[in-house]
Parts: sequence; structure tokens; C-alpha cells
Amino acid sequence: MSFHMEFGYPREAEIAKKEKWPILIPIGTMEYHSAHCPYGCDTLVTMGIAREIAKKIDAIVFPPVWYGVASYAVGGPEKNTIQVDCDTFEAYIYNILKSLFRSGFNRNIYLLITHQSEDYLPMTLACMKAAKKLTFEYLDETQGIGWWGNNANKDFYSNLSATENPWNWVRVIRCSAVAAGYPGDHAGIHECSSLEYLYPGSIKLDRLSETDDWFAESAKDTSVKWGEERITKIVDTIVGIIKE
Repeated sequence: MSFHMEFGYPREAEIAKKEKWPILIPIGTMEYHSAHCPYGCDTLVTMGIAREIAKKIDAIVFPPVWYGVASYAVGGPEKNTIQVDCDTFEAYIYNILKSLFRSGFNRNIYLLITHQSEDYLPMTLACMKAAKKLTFEYLDETQGIGWWGNNANKDFYSNLSATENPWNWVRVIRCSAVAAGYPGDHAGIHECSSLEYLYPGSIKLDRLSETDDWFAESAKDTSVKWGEERITKIVDTIVGIIKE
């Protein structure tokens, strides 16, 4: 049965480790989301997605990373966004993952991101770089320098399964990009509908009049039904990726 690591115990952790349960780590930000949407939106949505995934399969939901590479693209420091430097963030994620690898949780790790869904932007890239850097270091340490070029590994690719493929040991999932037809936005209808579905009462539509933020205009059409449909599609898609 799935559990949250902060409420976990050694017995359950060792079972999960032995059976290679997926590890879900929500990655988020504390970022300005206009007048009607909370600062923790990005993190809260990924937490909700992780929670829903864990209802469908055995998984460990780890505590979220609240402070991320938010950037000041939406608003400056006066908007109360907390921005973490990309290189600093990468080092932090690297050390989290390294601790997991050292403990024996070195497969089936999923970093869930909803922030900046348009492309592979700094926070996503930082997570990806941290994961690949650690994977190569781990392979060098456990299989020796030159492991890939060793003739003993000539069947490396033909023997790979999705789970055993080292490039899949840590996967960075852009949640808003995995489900076709269910795009992301920033404090608009998609994000607000998702958050309101996951955390009823979290969106304050009566406060939209307090701002003229263009990116928030579509939030007036926030729909719990749409949020449920969108989150369900994202969750089902990620579960499918995990089961590959």
C-alpha cells in the first residue's frame, strides 16, 4: 500500500525498496500567481498529482521541494516570488537523488513538475542534469570506468527493459506536457481548475477584479469538472509511463 515518506517507517521502506516501488517527488515553486491563486500553486498541483497516482499503484510519495527556479518572468521580488538560482537548485536536487541512490532507492524515481510547461526551461533542465550526472557517476562507481565500452556490455541495449534502462532510473515528468489536449498555463483556467479540483476552495475568483494580469483572464472560467478531467488524464498518462 502506498505511503508518504514523512509518515513512513523502516519496515515499509525496505519492502518498497526491495520491490522497486516508484518514488514520486513533487517539484515546485513559491511564485506569484496573481491575486486569486496561491503562491504554492505549482507545488500543490504536483503534490495532488502524486497523491492521485499513489491511489492507483503502490508508490512512495516523498515530501515536495517547495523552493525552485521560479524566475522573475511573471513578477519581481516585490510580488513575493522566491527565486532559487538554477545551479544552486541543480546541486540541491543532485544531493537529494544521491542520498536516495546511496540508500538503495536507485530505480523508478519520478520528479513531477508543472512549472513552466511551455518547453524544457531552467528548472526542468536542472532536474534533468542532476539526474543524468548522478546516473553516470553511479555507473562509473558500480561498474567501473569504461563500463559502456567494455566488451562484456556489447548487449547493453538489447537487454534493456524500461525500468532497467539507466537513463530511466530517474525521470523528469513535465506533467502539463504529457497529456495531449490538456495544456498548461499560469494562473489561468487550466491551472486554476486543476488546483480547485485537488484542493477545493483554494481559488479565490472574487479577487480577480483586484488585478489586470493578462495571464489570469481565463481563470474566470475555472471549472472543477475540467480540472478533474485534466488531472485524471495526466495521472493516467504518468501511471502508464511508470508501468512501461
